[in-house]
Order: sequence, then structure tokens, then C-alpha cells
Amino acid sequence: MTAAHRAGALSHTRRWDTTVVQAVSRPGVLDLGPGYLEPDLLPVDLVRDAYATALAEFGAAALSYGADQGNEVLRAGLAAREAAASGYPCGPEHVLVTAGTSQALHLVGTAMAAPGDTVLVDRLSYDFGRRVLTDHGLRLREVRLDEGGMDPRALHEALTAERAAGRHVGFVLLNPTFHNPTGTLVGTDRRRELLAVAALHGVLVVEDDAYAELGLDGTDLPPSLASLAEYDGVIRLGTFAKTIGPGLRLGWLVAHPAVVTGLARRGTFVSGGCVNHTTSLAIATLVRDGHYDRRLDWLRACLRERRDALVNALRAEADDLAEFTTPGGGFFLWLRFPPERTEADLLAAAAAVGVNAAAGSRFGTTAGPAIRLAYSFTPPDGLAEAAARLAAAWRPTAGPGQRRHP
Repeated sequence: MTAAHRAGALSHTRRWDTTVVQAVSRPGVLDLGPGYLEPDLLPVDLVRDAYATALAEFGAAALSYGADQGNEVLRAGLAAREAAASGYPCGPEHVLVTAGTSQALHLVGTAMAAPGDTVLVDRLSYDFGRRVLTDHGLRLREVRLDEGGMDPRALHEALTAERAAGRHVGFVLLNPTFHNPTGTLVGTDRRRELLAVAALHGVLVVEDDAYAELGLDGTDLPPSLASLAEYDGVIRLGTFAKTIGPGLRLGWLVAHPAVVTGLARRGTFVSGGCVNHTTSLAIATLVRDGHYDRRLDWLRACLRERRDALVNALRAEADDLAEFTTPGGGFFLWLRFPPERTEADLLAAAAAVGVNAAAGSRFGTTAGPAIRLAYSFTPPDGLAEAAARLAAAWRPTAGPGQRRHP
């Protein structure tokens, strides 16, 4: 099983450069910046076999125009997973196959909001997701976060202020499960509170759940916002980019059947049918036949090893330099620094010792200097080495009394 989940015989080393992929790390750099899987975690052989299975099973239909909403094999499999995870009924009619979270966010942004509308987002949130929305002319309003996620009272105040100013709110965008960039997991009670505020104001909630299948500690996760709302007033976005590979550009959304039907009637589906039809059939066979669950078990173990390597090394080497909470899943570790430090100096010091990281301010308004470290793109020994380098690079500029801070 292990070999099938790695790059395998069709190794990434055959062609890995910017004529083929979006970005390549600089030689010799330990890259803790990208929020995606390292090449050795991409299951080339597994996906190759899935295409062969789909073409053998579906024949020419796999290369024709796909059903607008997506093939029922995949939709039924995803609906069953949603129902099993949440305990709430969910059927294929609740699912629309998409080209991943970014395309789904673009679809929802154009279908559910108009240029000039406001979208409420976490004070810190995925930067390129923000770009998808602002490219459509949507106005973003940041809402206060605390250690439990978006503050419901702050959300109520923001919605009230938008209405008082005569502005229309398109929707609230939340990332409640292993939040990017902070790694926060929003609890069930907080989720219910946020849904209650949105319902009070009659505002749609869009739930970005890209990391929901990547819990690393074996504990039960809270129900999705969509399931708590019984799929009414919430659109949940899922993706295979974080669990299989971003090159698939394949995902799904879960919503009320009437919403799904309306979205599937838009021109991009009517003209050409389902997005990524052939790929969606291939991945459908992995979901149906149990290979996807086995892949997830293997991947979670790999990510757990990487997370623990980074966390343990930072606790040993840099516990006095930055504060962080061990995330229960996802890809990211969020470091918070004393106000005397600056992100520019921290990143420059990291770069000088061959470590790449992401500035916290990329993701919105930070409470102080912050750095996001991804443990998904570097093997465990590299993460331990990166932590040692960062501690050495950051310590010379740490002033007296800068040990721990709120």
C-alpha cells in the first residue's frame, strides 16, 4: 500500500520544473512556505491506476461531456462520506462536482454576490481565496478572531454595521476546520453560534473545508457547518488538492439541492457539462473502492510525523522565541512573536539560513508579528533542521525579556 501512495515508478524527478509546475523551491532551501504536499507524497501510481480503471469501466463515456452536476458515482460517494462524518442525511442531490475550492469559490462568488457586495472574512484567512473574491469586485470586511475562531459577537456587529451603511452582504466566508493560516479548529458550540448570527441576519455562509479530512490526532471532529444547518443557508467547499494532489483540480460543494441545481444550470456547466469529467470518474473509483480511505490513513500518518517533527524541534530550540499551539490537523503551524520583532527581519533572517516561510501579514491583519510554517512540503528530518536553523537565526536579534508573551 505504501508504494502506491508515493510518487512511485513514475517519479516526480522525471520532470519537475517551472515549464510544468507552478513553482519550484530554490536548491538548498528548506521550504516551509507552500501549502501543498511534497512530491514524494503525491500518489502518481495510484492515480495512474485510477484512470485505467475508469476508462475500462466507463469506456467512451469517460471522454464525453459529463453530467452537469457531476457523475453520480462520485457524488454518491461524497454524500455518503458527508453523512457518515456528520450524522446528518446527505444524498447525491446535495453535491456538485467542482474544479477545486478556488473554482468553487469563484462560482459561488459570481452566483451569490454582485460586484460591490461585501463578503465577511476571518481577520486572517487564505490570501489567494481573498484574491478570487476581490477579482470579482467584492469588498472584503475582516472580522475579529480569537483562539476559538471567528468571534460571533464581532460577526453580529459587522453585519449590523454593513446593513446600517446600506451595503449588501453577499456571504460570510469561514474556514472552521484546521484554519489557514492559524490551524484553529472551531468547536461545535462556536459553529452553532456563528450559524445563529448568520441566520438572524439572513446571510449565506460559505464553508471552506479544504483540510477537513486531515485530522491528525484520531479524535472526532465537529460536524460541518453545512450539516449543522441541515444544508440550508450554507455552502460547503471540499477539495482533493490537499489529500491527493492539486494538479487534479477537482473538488466538490455540498449545499441544499435547490442551490446545487441552480448552480449546475449556469453557463459553464451547460456548455461542456461537469468540470474535469474524466478525472472525476477516476477519483470516483478510488472513493468507491476504498483506496481513498487507505490513502488518507497513510497520508495522515505522514503528516502527523512531519507536524510532530517540527513542533518537537521548535519546542526544544525556539520555545523562548515564539508562541504557537500544536494544530490538530491540516498543514500549518502559526508562530506569534513579541511586538518588538518585525516580520521583515524574521523572514530575512530565515532566508539567510536557507529557510523559506510565509509572512503572517499575507493573510490579513495580524495582532503582531507572525509567521506561518507549512509542514506538508518538507520531510521530517528537513523540518527538524529548519527549526534548528530558525532558532539560531532568530535568537541573535531577540532582546532581553522577550521570552513568552500573551
